[in-house]
Amino acid sequence: MFARVTHVQAKPEKLAEIVALYNDSVLPVLQQLQGFKSTFLLTDPASGKGMSITLWETEADRLAGDSAPALRGPIVAVMPLLAGPPEAQGFDAISLT
Repeated sequence: MFARVTHVQAKPEKLAEIVALYNDSVLPVLQQLQGFKSTFLLTDPASGKGMSITLWETEADRLAGDSAPALRGPIVAVMPLLAGPPEAQGFDAISLT
């Protein structure tokens, strides 16, 4: 399994709006992409720091998800709600349970 981890610094007052946008616009697109398994959002409402973790069946699926045209609109919509650009990295995901 493979993961994409994206760190963001949101404007703290916009964090709830970002979570709603992710749930309403990003998640439905992710669920249609080949190899998508799951996603998690981690947030700190006090600081506005957030992290998105998406899990993928293969590295090729993760890479394809990174550039999926259907995600461009939701990503553009969230950018004004952030205090800076997102930082993303790919990882091997190892389950220990």
